Amino acid sequence: MYIKYPARTCAALLFLGLLSLQAAAGTWHHENGTITLDSTPKRIVALNWAATEALLLLGVTPVGVADRDGYSVWVKEPELPDKVANIGTRVAPSLEAIAELEPDLIVTSSEMAPASGLLERIAPTYVISVYKEGHRPFEKASEMLTTLGEMLGREDRAEGILADIEQTLDTQRQRLEEAGMTDRPVALVNFLDDRHVRIYAPNSLYQSTLDALGLENAWPRQGNFWGFSVVGLEAIAPYQNSRIAVVSPTLPGLSDTLADSPFWTYLPAVRRDEVYQIDAVWPFGGVFPVKRLATMLTDSLLEGGSDNVR
Repeated sequence: MYIKYPARTCAALLFLGLLSLQAAAGTWHHENGTITLDSTPKRIVALNWAATEALLLLGVTPVGVADRDGYSVWVKEPELPDKVANIGTRVAPSLEAIAELEPDLIVTSSEMAPASGLLERIAPTYVISVYKEGHRPFEKASEMLTTLGEMLGREDRAEGILADIEQTLDTQRQRLEEAGMTDRPVALVNFLDDRHVRIYAPNSLYQSTLDALGLENAWPRQGNFWGFSVVGLEAIAPYQNSRIAVVSPTLPGLSDTLADSPFWTYLPAVRRDEVYQIDAVWPFGGVFPVKRLATMLTDSLLEGGSDNVR
C-alpha cells in the first residue's frame, strides 16, 4: 500500500536520512594509510585481543577473533560470547576463515603488516598498534577505543568507558592512600618457571595502573616494546623494600616448588610475607586491564600478603 506523506514530513525524513548517512560514513587515518567507511560496520573481525576487548566494551560482538579460546583464560573481561568464530592464531590468522565471515571491517595491528594487502581485499582494514617502539600503551589503546567508537557511531559510549576507568582509578588510589599503602614499591611479575619471571617495566601497560594508584614500580629499567623483561628471581633481590604482586595464571605445583627454592625464599618480600596473588590481567590488552588491575591489586594489598604463590 502506498502512503502519501505531507511534503514537510518527506523533507524531514530526507534530512534525518542524510544525517544518518553522514554519521555512518567517514575517513580515518591509521598506520597503513587511511580507511573510508560508507556505512556503519556490522560484521567485524578482530585479529588481536586488545581490539577484541575494545569492541566488546563498545557493546559490539565481533563475528570472529583470533585465538578465541585463549581470551577467556588470559583476558577474561569483558567476557567474549561463545558464539564468536575462531579465525586462527593472532600471529597467523586464516584468511579463508576471515573471508567466509564476510566482514565489513577488520581491526589489526602492524604485526600483520605483511598480510595487510590481502586483508584489505576482504574488507576495509583498520591498523593500529597499541604495542610498538615508542608507543605509550594506554594512550594508544584509548585512541583505538575512541576511533572505533567514531566508526561504530558509539562515541558517547567510548567517552563513558574512559571516564569510568578514570573514576575507578581515583577511587582505588584513595583506598590505598587512606590505608597508608602507597609508600613502598611493587614489583609486578608473571612466572615463566620456578626460576624466571616476566617483570613489568615502566613502559608497560601495567605502569599506567601503578601511576594512577600512586605506587612506584620496583623495577626501574625499560623493557622491550611489550613492556617487560625476563629475569631470574635473583634479579629482584636488590630491591629489598619492594612488595611482589604475582599475576595469574601460574604453573601447577609452582607453590610447592618455590617453597624449596633458595632463590625464592631468600627474597625480602617473601620473608616479610608480602607476596600478593591476583587473578589474570592481560598485560598486552587495551584500556580495560588498567581498571581490572587497579581494583584487584588494591584489594590484594589491603587484604594482606603471604609468602607463597597459589
